[in-house]
Amino acid sequence: MRYANWGERSPRWAGIHSRAIDVAGIGVHYLSAGEGRGGPTHLLIHPMAGSASMWMDTIAELGAHGPVIAPDLPGSVFGHTGSPHPRAAKAELGARFLRAFTGRLGLRATVTHGWSMGGLVAVHFATSSPDRVDRLVLACPALPGPIPPDEVAFWRVLGRPLLTVGPALLRGVLRLAGRRAIDLKLRTYADPGAWSSGVAGEELERISPEMLTLLMDELRTTDPRRLGDAAAAFASVVSALYVDRDAVHRMIDRLGMPTLLLAGARDKLITTATVEDLLARRPDWTHRTFPSAGHLLPLSETRDYGTTVADWLD
Repeated sequence: MRYANWGERSPRWAGIHSRAIDVAGIGVHYLSAGEGRGGPTHLLIHPMAGSASMWMDTIAELGAHGPVIAPDLPGSVFGHTGSPHPRAAKAELGARFLRAFTGRLGLRATVTHGWSMGGLVAVHFATSSPDRVDRLVLACPALPGPIPPDEVAFWRVLGRPLLTVGPALLRGVLRLAGRRAIDLKLRTYADPGAWSSGVAGEELERISPEMLTLLMDELRTTDPRRLGDAAAAFASVVSALYVDRDAVHRMIDRLGMPTLLLAGARDKLITTATVEDLLARRPDWTHRTFPSAGHLLPLSETRDYGTTVADWLD
């Protein structure tokens, strides 16, 4: 879904624009706001298999403080960026794309925000392209936390074989059952209260009506076959959390820029134990936990999110 000015869709999104650019022969769609304002550019990286539009309310909030850019990553299920191959949604390839994308736009010293899997992509990007990231904001990031020794042993032995076979099987299942998965998600959005025990059901009730309607409209217009591209993203996250944990920890240890870690106390995916483990590893990071938020933190706490980031930058 694209608008030259998203104010056509809702007054709350006035001044947000859909843009298109060619990056290494691939057509890339991104959202922009706050052009001409002073301050560093905020670069927003969306969650696994989502799209830039998941940041829409946050873009409106951050755009009051400075320029904001949010691209659809290659392999995004609901975005408009081309996917050069089935593995394009992997975190490390997302980081390579961001280097090419920021180079194409002439962006340097950004404030890079990564939400969920976008946090993993942001860590890859910040360690491989530190000249492009002046500050880092990690919102409910999909980064490794503590796991029991028996699970460590399991993933050490079977992790790589599972990641070799699993994505192809998952891709086939998602492409075959894609319509059912979309219909289930639509029912969740249509009646959030009925799914309050789920990962994000309770938070959906606190999202703006405009944002909820946009998410539903994007689901309705999505080609179910594109869900297969999410398999590479899922495998990338599983690898980071369980199989290649040491490599991710080394990247976290190497990060040299000021970092803000934002967490939701009710997050059922990125738990308090993971947040505490990250802070024990990086006590220099600034941290805030939102008591009533879960994994949809940038959506459910949009205004507080923007204020927290602005105060930290100041």
